[in-house]
Amino acid sequence: MVRERKSAKEQAKISAEAQKHIDAESGKGKGALLSDVILGGQDGLVNVLGIVLGVASATSDHFIVLVAGLVATFAESVSMAAVAYASSRADEDHYNKELENEKWEMEHLPEVEREEIRLIYMKKGYRGRELSQMVENTCSNDEMWLHMMMTDELGLTLPEASAPLRAAAIVGMSALIGSLLPLIPFIFMPVADALVPSLVFSTLVLFGVGVYKAKITVGNWLKSGIEMAAVGMIAALVGYLVGKVLGGWFGLKQVPA
Repeated sequence: MVRERKSAKEQAKISAEAQKHIDAESGKGKGALLSDVILGGQDGLVNVLGIVLGVASATSDHFIVLVAGLVATFAESVSMAAVAYASSRADEDHYNKELENEKWEMEHLPEVEREEIRLIYMKKGYRGRELSQMVENTCSNDEMWLHMMMTDELGLTLPEASAPLRAAAIVGMSALIGSLLPLIPFIFMPVADALVPSLVFSTLVLFGVGVYKAKITVGNWLKSGIEMAAVGMIAALVGYLVGKVLGGWFGLKQVPA
């Protein structure tokens, strides 16, 4: 009876460990989604903001400003989607390579791998008989053993088969939406009048994104918002100054509005 109680207790601990792994992987998935949205949206907004303010400072031609902004918008969106796809595929290939390495080590160096499992559980606080039982339970199940080596030793999680396409779609769409935001004032207002609203609107959006990121992760919301907004303002300033210099150099301001 005592042995059965201990066995049930040990099984409960194993189940708790498995649940921790599930929760951790779920959290990483949400974090990855947020990261993709911010990556695409911020990059698209900041790049197009700098470009459109640079062009707008060089010429007052409404058509040229809008065309330059739209070209940058779609080029940026496609480029970001392609980068996200390639990066996700690289992560997938890396995971598969490490998976094969761990399988080989489990087959040819089982004692070394068992010792690594022991060290992992020791870091979690297990000792004595309890530690030995946890190691035995894990190493008696090849699937559980391999999973623990991948997650606890290497910090890798199994990528979904659709991850590259999903990452490309999320980053690309986020970049498209973010890139269009600085253009909105130029659609409804003359070029000269749209400069300040575009900058202010984009800065507020970036500040809001920074605040939201800090709220659902960790960090000071005000600091995160200011940092995100500062990135946009710096890009806008650089684009504006370059456009101003080149516009004055080539005399683009004389292009009729």
